[in-house]
Amino acid sequence: MITYINSQLPSNEEIGQALRSKVTMYPEIAVREIVANMVVHQDFAEQGFPMVEIYSDRIEISNPGQPIISVERFIDEYNSRNPALADMMRRLGICEELGSGLDKTITAIEVFQLPPLRFQVQETRTSVTLFAYKKYADMNKEDRIQACYQHACLKYVTSEKMTNQTLRERMGIEKQNYPMASRIIKDAIDAGKIMEEKSENLNRRNRGYIPYWA
Repeated sequence: MITYINSQLPSNEEIGQALRSKVTMYPEIAVREIVANMVVHQDFAEQGFPMVEIYSDRIEISNPGQPIISVERFIDEYNSRNPALADMMRRLGICEELGSGLDKTITAIEVFQLPPLRFQVQETRTSVTLFAYKKYADMNKEDRIQACYQHACLKYVTSEKMTNQTLRERMGIEKQNYPMASRIIKDAIDAGKIMEEKSENLNRRNRGYIPYWA
């Protein structure tokens, strides 16, 4: 299934000094993990079926049923609706170790500098949208806040901290434009997504930020 999905996705051809290579628009590990989650977390009591929809600028992956944890905690928490199915898929090497798949997905998304994942909960379905690359200028305020929040979560669960510098690297912002990253951080704080790390030994330049639930 993953092979078929990847064959339908757009890719760019890069020509090196001697060889041509295809670069996919989306990181393969991100597609694999989100599709695996679609299968593992589906609610068999609900009508419907897992579904992958491919558009020119995004992939929407959904499954029947509402999540049993908040979408805000998908990155750091793990609670499977179908633990036996999840265990079997891990044993077969189809998905990552317990709770690590989404961490690696967001890491790959940041390397590709893609917009943040969008999680949506409907009455009988849960969907995850993976977006194609957008320039920083083309992202709206909500995109930037969500990217900041997901970056802060990723740093926290890997025992690191988000700073102005790490956010600039994630968003592709030049060093001299650090006020742009500061504005995103302020907006994320105002939205209640992150908060300032409490420490008396940090100057403003090295100040860290953590998710609101930390």
